[in-house]
Amino acid sequence: MQRIIIDKNIRHGKPVTRGTRVPVDIILGSLAGGMSYQEICEDYEITEDDIKAAIEYATRLVADEEVHLLEAI
Repeated sequence: MQRIIIDKNIRHGKPVTRGTRVPVDIILGSLAGGMSYQEICEDYEITEDDIKAAIEYATRLVADEEVHLLEAI
């Protein structure tokens, strides 16, 4: 996870790819919107490894998430 950093002085502390101001959520949203790795790399001037790191970062967040189901009243 050396490619993803959180710095309160960059994008208000949102996780971004190191050396850029490109937030992880923008990368993931671009993928979800149908952009290819190549298009994202060209548009945001990042590498495929940066994209993979963003996916890994999100995967770890979801994996650590706890779900508590509430019963209907």
